[in-house]
Amino acid sequence: MAESPTAEQLESVHDTTVQTSTNWSLDPRTEAAGESVSLHWAEIPSLVIALVGLVGNSIVLWLLGFRTRRSPFSVYILNLAAADALFLGSYFGLRMWVIVGDLNLVILDQLGRCLLGLSYRMGLSLLAAISTERCLSVLFPLWYRCHRPKHMSAAVCAILWALQGLFSGVFGALYFLNKDDLDDFYFVFDLVQFSWFLLLTCVLGVSSLTLVLRVQCSSQRRRPPRLYLLVLLTVLVFLLCGLPLGVFYAVQFLYDFYIIPLGLTRLLACVNSSANPFIYFFLGSQWRRRGREPLRVVLQRALGEEQVESRNLVSQICRKVIPTNATDSV
Repeated sequence: MAESPTAEQLESVHDTTVQTSTNWSLDPRTEAAGESVSLHWAEIPSLVIALVGLVGNSIVLWLLGFRTRRSPFSVYILNLAAADALFLGSYFGLRMWVIVGDLNLVILDQLGRCLLGLSYRMGLSLLAAISTERCLSVLFPLWYRCHRPKHMSAAVCAILWALQGLFSGVFGALYFLNKDDLDDFYFVFDLVQFSWFLLLTCVLGVSSLTLVLRVQCSSQRRRPPRLYLLVLLTVLVFLLCGLPLGVFYAVQFLYDFYIIPLGLTRLLACVNSSANPFIYFFLGSQWRRRGREPLRVVLQRALGEEQVESRNLVSQICRKVIPTNATDSV
């Protein structure tokens, strides 16, 4: 049977809580109510970035959802913008909830675990799916163009949302149904998260490296398509800004110590989710043209250039393959 903590142990835990509160942790159990004023000033950059990124992702959601014709790749970008908006909105709402003060710490803790964990895992899953599909289009262009299922993008996104939503929903439900014995459940929860994070990070790294080699080879002959650059820049920003948050929890799960401040990783995660809309509009802009273009046109240019190139490439392959097959059959 577990022993009750002594007064010296409680005092030590309180001191540790005071020290770790400067890390802007989203876990309410690590924050003391009397330190909320100092936390406000430390969290201003992340809250501002989250608010700006939320506006940018909302614009992308509006344009791709209602103002443009959807393509297989734009479906991924639409869902990625939804995941980023969910992460930023949850972060901003939960931090404002902590700042206001009158809250239920248990509910806030579980909302943070479910919503932030769901959106972060979903963003990583979508990036892995995007880079993997780009790899297939590069390595097997004819198969990708002719035999790719028509609604594969929508099906992949739906499956990923269902899996992540089910995972977070089961975690939240079991927490409130079984409050007395959670050690084994938390271990399984963290183990599944760690395995999923490790698997997708490896997939993302291999597929991104393949795209880098492809762009490097094609850039010697002609300018690489915007879509390849868009995928590579999005993955690069994630590796620099989004990956540290996953590494933080992975190291904490394996070795139970903090390799970098938790607040810094969440600030970088906000930068990662906020940077994607700016990448889209930057790559879709044509700086030589004078005057302002509608954002819808800029976004379509960033996401649609590769379609023309793939059609030309496949048509060239078909011209070479079809006559050969025809003569062989005769």
